[in-house]
Amino acid sequence: MLKYMGLNGNSIRLCPLTLHELRMAANEGDEATVSLVDVLEEDEELEEEASAVLAGSDAEKCSYPEGYVKRQALYACSTCTPKGGEPAGICLACSYKCHEGHELYELYTKRNFRCDCGNSKFGDKECKLFQEKDELNADNKYSHNFFGLYCTCNRPYPDAEDQVADEMIQCVVCEDWLHGRHLGCGVPECVELQEMVCESCMKKAPFLWTYAAHIAISPVTKEGACKLEGEVKEGDDTEEKSRGETASGSPKEDKAKMNGTAGCKRKHSESEGGASRDMGCGLKELQAEGRSREQEGAVFWPSGWRSRLCSCNSCKRTFETAEVAFLLDESDTVLAYETKGKSTEQEREGATGGQDPLMSAFNTLNRVQQLEIIYEYNDLKTELRDYLQRFAAEGKVVTPEDIRQFFEEQQSRKRRRANAGQYYCS
Repeated sequence: MLKYMGLNGNSIRLCPLTLHELRMAANEGDEATVSLVDVLEEDEELEEEASAVLAGSDAEKCSYPEGYVKRQALYACSTCTPKGGEPAGICLACSYKCHEGHELYELYTKRNFRCDCGNSKFGDKECKLFQEKDELNADNKYSHNFFGLYCTCNRPYPDAEDQVADEMIQCVVCEDWLHGRHLGCGVPECVELQEMVCESCMKKAPFLWTYAAHIAISPVTKEGACKLEGEVKEGDDTEEKSRGETASGSPKEDKAKMNGTAGCKRKHSESEGGASRDMGCGLKELQAEGRSREQEGAVFWPSGWRSRLCSCNSCKRTFETAEVAFLLDESDTVLAYETKGKSTEQEREGATGGQDPLMSAFNTLNRVQQLEIIYEYNDLKTELRDYLQRFAAEGKVVTPEDIRQFFEEQQSRKRRRANAGQYYCS
């Protein structure tokens, strides 16, 4: 699934508690209503996604000893490395143990990154979890995301000055998040969508346009079509017949060509030296067909599209030169990472019998104590929602200090109620 951050999809969750309030604020003038079922379903979806992302990373140990981790949840600390300084990224465990109370940017996941916490970019601040670190991680790649900025417009998210309700979609190559309106094309509404490559990254790896002409989602038209490039219309079997009439007449061989795998299953002798090295190259076969598409705008890809990329020796070198060799690895995807995270989470739940520690403690209380806790929880939830609603209405970002202030006021009111009870109880 494509990953969104914004008002209408899976978000980066910079402030998940205000998701509905933000949506309501974005639809000024509309009498939008949200049922309790909608709230519960969306909360459950966000919790599952957060669980998948976080469960894929270790929350207790710094990831530095693992080297450049294939994919992990990352954060940037604006308290320790403010804008104007050196960009740095920290792992999940360090965000909890070393930067508690700091202002953090949630970067979702990044590939091939090594935790920077405590290195030379942090001055005298040491990592509490792993001190033996090099001064710099030379192979780390940074972007404006590490300073809380996104898209080609170089703006923060949420953006109090942006009054346009828009989704943000992550490019799987540069891993930046871009506004839908800044992609240079319309965003297809299609359940088949798996990943997106922005126009800038497509131009850095121009051979991807050939694949886009054959296997990507068609650019959005006025009719809002959402289909694969080269898809045969119903009733038009001319192209289908021509595809079926291969030299060997074998449907199985034809299917292999359609999947871009024919050139990847070669004899050992064909992969060594000479002109025969590129025999059967899947990319060359697609180029020979002469199909093309306009080379502008972002490109949206369907599920399983990476498996159709040719991985012959020549193509591997081409991918490596363009620094996109990871596209040949299907386990590189965010979906694969989240699937692993969900599996890990299920294993943990199985090991503990699936029992929530809070529920276990709750069940040890008597009926009166349980009811008191339920009433207190409902009151707190209502007051917190009302408190956050003010920020949504004014388009302000909720900071850790705002949350601390809310709970300090709660404690103050609680003490006043307790003291009042000492004088007026009969």
